[in-house]
Amino acid sequence: MSAVLDDMDSRPGSTTSLLRTVIGLYLRDAGGWMSTRHIIALMEALGVSAAVTRTALSRLKKKEIVFPRQCQGVPGFAITDGAAAMLARGDRRIYNPRLMSSTDRWCLVSFSIPETEREKRHQLRRRLHWIGCGTVAAGLWICPDSLREEVEEILEDLELRGMATVFVTDAPLVGGSLRDAVSVWWDLDAVAELHRDFIRHHGSAADGGSSGNGPDGGSGDAHQLMGTSPEASAETFAGYVRCIDRWRIIPYLDPGLPAEFLPEDWPGMAGIALFERLGAAYSRPSADFVRRTLAS
Repeated sequence: MSAVLDDMDSRPGSTTSLLRTVIGLYLRDAGGWMSTRHIIALMEALGVSAAVTRTALSRLKKKEIVFPRQCQGVPGFAITDGAAAMLARGDRRIYNPRLMSSTDRWCLVSFSIPETEREKRHQLRRRLHWIGCGTVAAGLWICPDSLREEVEEILEDLELRGMATVFVTDAPLVGGSLRDAVSVWWDLDAVAELHRDFIRHHGSAADGGSSGNGPDGGSGDAHQLMGTSPEASAETFAGYVRCIDRWRIIPYLDPGLPAEFLPEDWPGMAGIALFERLGAAYSRPSADFVRRTLAS
């Protein structure tokens, strides 16, 4: 089983998660390889020491995200083929959040896995959850049909395709309203809180001001992105990386359901709009800082 698919386990804000975000954002643009010295320099801009960064690199090596490789005698790390595919898939999720319409089709995944394969059954449920599927019953999961390809990849990776049946259907017929059913199939409160947490931490940056005194005040990350004209500085880089790191799991867990199936105070669209504004303002100066660091 591929360890790459388990990469979403890293807690946003942790050293391993921040390093994974830096790799996803910048190592590919650097040609798929970066020296250990430069990786450490970028992590130091995030307030992470060299020793802690080396430990995180070892963890990502075990997770098959990177592997050590020398370039002209200089030690560094490159991305594995599996991680490159995972990161490309992540790009589509992160920068193009799903928005299902009421006329789009649904995908149902039915499976019956014997007790002898209970670990694979656990992994299947875990991974279906992490790509945004909902639970109709223990052996029946649901998601927008746009996720069917990822469902198929998971089934093949776990060698469970022969124990599962995938259905494509129009809107499911339920006893009550589909809105009520959706609220049971997905933990929408948890997804909504992820959006609200992102807005709390980064909303001030998009508005050009900050009222918090640090991360514990709810706007510390936003404070790092201050400035009417963002510059290619370590502060801009650090704030943008933390913004992406906090956001990147949300498009996975949020199924992007139609508005008529969601609570009236759903914060998803506000979260997406905020993320897009921050990206438009800070992605380029952050990338400029990385290029300057790599050229040093």
